[in-house]
Amino acid sequence: MASAVVIGANGFIGSHLVDALVLDGHRVRAFDRFSTGQPSFLADDVEIMRGEFLSRSDLDAAVAGMDIVFHFLSTTTPATAQDDPTLDIRTNVAQTVELLESCAAAGVGHVYFASTGGAIYGAQGRSEYVETDRTLPVSPYAIGKLTIENYLRYFQAVRGLRSTALRISNPYGTRQHKNKKQGLIPIALRQISLGEPVVKFGDGSMVRDYIFVNDVVRMISQMIGRPHEHDVYNLGSGQGFTVTEVFDSLRRVTGVDFAEEARPVPVTFVDRVVLDISRYTAEFGRPVFETLDAGVRATWDGVLTERDR
Repeated sequence: MASAVVIGANGFIGSHLVDALVLDGHRVRAFDRFSTGQPSFLADDVEIMRGEFLSRSDLDAAVAGMDIVFHFLSTTTPATAQDDPTLDIRTNVAQTVELLESCAAAGVGHVYFASTGGAIYGAQGRSEYVETDRTLPVSPYAIGKLTIENYLRYFQAVRGLRSTALRISNPYGTRQHKNKKQGLIPIALRQISLGEPVVKFGDGSMVRDYIFVNDVVRMISQMIGRPHEHDVYNLGSGQGFTVTEVFDSLRRVTGVDFAEEARPVPVTFVDRVVLDISRYTAEFGRPVFETLDAGVRATWDGVLTERDR
């Protein structure tokens, strides 16, 4: 078993990853600000390390003695990065380079980076995207992710730091922090729980590859300790749903015929993104995925629990 640190351990995917790693028997260190107070993960046998991502000394301490580093922290969302692209460059990109310096100096064996599997490919009109397709991002958030992917290659070439970029599609599920305001499904469910209209961009025909967070974490845990033939992998369900189909699922699960608030599609949005995951399945096996309704139901239960606290 490995010793692993999750950077962003109190975040959405990071907290679920902590639970999965502990369940698999790894020694886990959880690094985050823990600004909400209590950890979001459920596992007990975890070394909690409070620190600031923007502090190099905190990063040095976080990665010391670790075999694996999971970089699952982002200081911006697609919306905040678009509002201020320099913020993404100054914090996410620049500080990730600092993190990689810390990892190389500490002799870390492998770094896994949570990239994006949607906007990074841009609008190329394909039915599905494979890792060898061109990357043509137009949003600052995705441009930053691609820049970090290239720095991973730099550190591997120059410092011998092994790394893998995980291009995750549109994850959803429990523990998505409401202040992040990211992700159609959790945002819509919170609006429904409050009796508010649900925002719909465009006519509902946009297609995304939605994947339940437990399925993403399971895919990642399957990779640990096994040889990788590539340095980039798409992680998604391989199935596309329109916004209209997602709204239909929300109505089935919640039993609420909510109102919709139509808004124009932002210029940085891509019309269709579905990931081809054949590279992953060829090496690590075919995952079993939750149905959309089952994933939405679990997320809805989490939203109601959060609301009633």
